[in-house]
Amino acid sequence: MSNPITNWWRSQQFNSALKRGDTKKAVHLLQAIQKSGASFSWIEKLFRDKLQLNRYSQDYKREIENLTKQITSAPHKTDNLTLAPDEKFIKFIYETFNLVQHDEYKLQVTGIDQEIFDGLEASLVEYLQAEFGKMSEQHLAIKIEDALEDIHKLKIGQDPNYGLSLTPHVYLMKYFLEGVYCIYLAWFLIYQDGLLPTQVKILDIGSGPGTVAYGLALFLKSGLNFFNIPPIHISYYSLDQQDTFQFKGLQFWRRYIESQITPINAYFRFVTANIFNWNYQADNLPNDFFDFIIISHCFFADKNQIVQVNRIYQDIITKSLSSQGYVLLVIQDKRLFSLYKCQQSKNVEQEKNIVIQFLSDLGLNLVWYRYLTSTDSRLPVSASKFGKFARENLPKQLYMSPMMQKYLAQKYESHYTLDDYVILAQK
Repeated sequence: MSNPITNWWRSQQFNSALKRGDTKKAVHLLQAIQKSGASFSWIEKLFRDKLQLNRYSQDYKREIENLTKQITSAPHKTDNLTLAPDEKFIKFIYETFNLVQHDEYKLQVTGIDQEIFDGLEASLVEYLQAEFGKMSEQHLAIKIEDALEDIHKLKIGQDPNYGLSLTPHVYLMKYFLEGVYCIYLAWFLIYQDGLLPTQVKILDIGSGPGTVAYGLALFLKSGLNFFNIPPIHISYYSLDQQDTFQFKGLQFWRRYIESQITPINAYFRFVTANIFNWNYQADNLPNDFFDFIIISHCFFADKNQIVQVNRIYQDIITKSLSSQGYVLLVIQDKRLFSLYKCQQSKNVEQEKNIVIQFLSDLGLNLVWYRYLTSTDSRLPVSASKFGKFARENLPKQLYMSPMMQKYLAQKYESHYTLDDYVILAQK
């Protein structure tokens, strides 16, 4: 709990350290102030910003040095450009997330890095409360009800239009945290295979609020306790039809990620475009550029749309993915099987064939895939049985649940759950 007297004393000590020119002491005190939950004074904010600017400057210089080395080094000397998997960190992830590999493809997950995700969740609730506080209760209730009705289409196999003013906020409440949870684990699997570059260029198609970037940032944050992360730069290109999703995602990023004393060095570019009206040349995507092209949950129910968007995805991947780059696809289990008019089953061979067909339709070859799921079964379970299982086994959304109960009239506690196929491929 924040103690006003202790906070005041720390601030006085901080000011004294600055006057003495004791930067090391001032940084230590600033970290203690942030950890206590106290608000920064204006001088503390200025000092924090100065630290960030200095770090950005140092990162930029190191990046120039790294790029110079890359240009002048022989190909066989470029192994240091990817993060080397750390055995202790990998063990930590397996134990903390309770990862159980049931077979070659199925990975059950029932745990979480509580410290990392509690921080994200609490900050997101604070952000949403500030957003809702700008509206009258009556107006807010009407807008939320409309947005909830739109978002609910996802549950019945339809595609929402996502265009209502509070649809991004309802999405952030209902789906964002689980999306980050899934993408965090996808980045872990990529890292575990030694495929995560230190200078990573990402194209996120159907990016929404930037779940992919958040998942990577949180994953790297988890690793800070286990190894010295070299200077990392994320070039993140967001492509989505809804500018409100992109704006809210960036707004929260600035509030949460960039407020950290050691934030991830990331460059964002946002392009708002309807994927069905996509014009490759007009939208000026770079050729042979991206290390990862990621399509997460941007797969449609309508058959005509599926054919159309697959052609567009192939065009983008063919032209913009680097020759050694990867495509990461994330699709819910029910949506994947419904694309091919199949029921989920225990038949692993059938599952693998569907995944390969899914990739073939996009002109891709399989590297690996994992079925990330909360339960130990490939078959769907009833809502009542899953509810009981979740209450007894899955991590709770401690801060978001009260928000959902208050604004969305939800009657139960929310948990972090998974039912997605994470598929890594190459062209």
